[in-house]
Amino acid sequence: MPNVKVYDMAGQVTGEIALSEELFGAEVNKSVLHSVVRAYLINQRQGTQSTKTRSEVSGGGKKPWKQKGTGRARQGSTRSPQWTHGGIALGPKPRTFHVSVNKKVKRIALKSALSAKLADNEIVVVDGLKATEYKTRPMVEMLRALDAERKPLVVLPEVDKVLIKSFANIPGATTCQANNLNVYQILNHRKMVISKQAVEVMEEVYKA
Repeated sequence: MPNVKVYDMAGQVTGEIALSEELFGAEVNKSVLHSVVRAYLINQRQGTQSTKTRSEVSGGGKKPWKQKGTGRARQGSTRSPQWTHGGIALGPKPRTFHVSVNKKVKRIALKSALSAKLADNEIVVVDGLKATEYKTRPMVEMLRALDAERKPLVVLPEVDKVLIKSFANIPGATTCQANNLNVYQILNHRKMVISKQAVEVMEEVYKA
């Protein structure tokens, strides 16, 4: 089992914790990580682009000029695509970009991401992570003491409104719950600051 140091909010070492080999010591599967992150980003697309065809543009009911005898090309409507203010030919319409990923593949990717973070010494476990009032400064000082100022992902065991609000004004910092991790979030942040209690929740939720 990989062991990591446990820190307090002042950045002092208070002990060690043994992390799950299955969750934090797995083989890093880069191809699975790539496919899961790609699917996640694709699924962020809303697919709400929409253009109007000639049948949806208002007006154009009258034939602009007679069919023959004018010397000009025949036209049936001023809302044809070649006209200014006409409809759009072959334009985008609302559609879904959803890509499904197998549950087992997601689990492999999550274990790979956590294992990669641990291998790169980018996981910091904090004991007693809490806040009694809505203040950003104590959280900034804690991240500075832990050398995790740049784009940290703070993992909490459960929803803590005071902590979440206290981290909200820190540029690049993101908070999430231990039972709601995703691979893109883990890889997109430089360091993971995990509450000691959150580690227990993660091992319980994702170990199987």
